[in-house]
Amino acid sequence: MFDQIIQYNFPTVIRFGIGAVKELPAYLKSNNLKKPLIVTDPMVHDLRFFKTILKDLEVRSISYETFSEIDKNPVKANVLAGGDAFSDGHCDAIIGIGGGAAMDVARAIALRINNRKDLFEYDDLIGGDKYIDGEIPHFITIPTTSGTGSEVGRAAIISEDDSKRKRILFHPTLLARIVFADPALTFDLPPNITASTGMDALTHNMEAYISKGFHPMCDGIALQGIGLIAESLEGAVLNPTPENRSKMMLASLMGAVAFQKGLGIVHSLAHPLSTLLDVHHGLANAVMITYGMEYNMPGLEKQFAQMARALKLDDISGDGVLEGLKGMNENIGIPSKLSDLGVRSAHIDPLAALAMADFCLPSNPRLASLDDLKSIYRKAIES
Repeated sequence: MFDQIIQYNFPTVIRFGIGAVKELPAYLKSNNLKKPLIVTDPMVHDLRFFKTILKDLEVRSISYETFSEIDKNPVKANVLAGGDAFSDGHCDAIIGIGGGAAMDVARAIALRINNRKDLFEYDDLIGGDKYIDGEIPHFITIPTTSGTGSEVGRAAIISEDDSKRKRILFHPTLLARIVFADPALTFDLPPNITASTGMDALTHNMEAYISKGFHPMCDGIALQGIGLIAESLEGAVLNPTPENRSKMMLASLMGAVAFQKGLGIVHSLAHPLSTLLDVHHGLANAVMITYGMEYNMPGLEKQFAQMARALKLDDISGDGVLEGLKGMNENIGIPSKLSDLGVRSAHIDPLAALAMADFCLPSNPRLASLDDLKSIYRKAIES
């Protein structure tokens, strides 16, 4: 199946396969879209495949504007500048190309075009979604990493410029009309980014599976995603092939669908590392996954056994899962502790305060106090 382009529709139209991005010009033409705003990050903007995408549009006489003024952890100013680029360029569509940061900004720009209140009045955590009633421009996503799965999301996480507090913009209409999921766009990713984003995808699937609530469809998708990552992540990092890169992109898409059920303490611990210390989100999750999963083990023996089977581990106990995760991280070059990322004991209190307020914590299967979070951070620094 990895040598052809296929289509499946869940939760939106997904054109999946090597070469899928080549369909973009024809799609724009067929939908009478004449000038998209292409939103990406500064790194992707300078890569060869991005220039090829632009050249393919030019060959078909399709005009475009590009916007790449995006921070690693996007802030409100990025969104406002992107909205101005859309308006000043008289654009009629938005294409997000990249990883989570580019997708978040592209989606927030799409919201901003015809919803003109202050951006954070639309924060979903304060009920702001009810104010989103303006038409969303034609929105297309093209992932270039296998991690966040934001291409199939309906939310954008944008930080305040000064405090770096993360806000959530969510609405069903923010779902992309179509996704061109082309694993070939991940071929040139450096091993460390493949590793970090891959562990991000694994975190999405594992946290979704054990999160609170009842959603058997998400549970099944999450287990399948875990299995695909177990088969393909190490190879995608150390010996990339079209097959293992394709499996990782599918697993990333699955994780993003599954976590509509919820996430948990790993993400709550990881988000402040990005906010305060500018740690790459995927790397933060990769380091914290063993510590967060260890905290969640009590009472979830059945669920951990299922995840162990999906990970293809011989030891299906909770400890077996932890050892499997540690081994996976070691094999792909992920640090084992936070001190390797420059995190020190002095950071614990502000990190824990942000983690306690994080929007993912309420869906964690086990309650966590401020002291619990401090203890986990301390262990992750000192281990």
